[in-house]
Amino acid sequence: MHYVQIKKLPGNEDIKLPQKMSELAAGFDVVAALEEEVVLEPGQRTLIPTGLAMAMPAGLEAQIRPRSGLAFKHGITCLNTPGTIDADYRGEVKVLLINLGQEPFTIVRGERIAQIVFQTVPAIELTEVAELSETVRGEGGFGHTGK
Repeated sequence: MHYVQIKKLPGNEDIKLPQKMSELAAGFDVVAALEEEVVLEPGQRTLIPTGLAMAMPAGLEAQIRPRSGLAFKHGITCLNTPGTIDADYRGEVKVLLINLGQEPFTIVRGERIAQIVFQTVPAIELTEVAELSETVRGEGGFGHTGK
């Protein structure tokens, strides 16, 4: 079990802590901590505050991901998905939303806007080499296998 500390920032005492919406959910829904509603026009993007900061132990990261219902019903999704929050970040968690839909979308305080999924980060050491081992795929990428 990993323990993550969550802090409500001043003025956000009414904001709900991230919560799982079902027993086996992978993500914790986060809500908007807006002082006034925001209308997100088609094609527009904006940072939405959550009113929360957190402290994670080394070896964890938090990923900000879209909510599938908002994406399907309204075309609202997150840019930079998944957005990574590193274990040493202590600032406010914000969500970069974009409206890919065809209608304006209004975001209000307390609305569920995204989810946080926590992942372990493996310890990695990079080693510079002059040559890489060969594979069948080689340098093929970006559609090289066809449709």
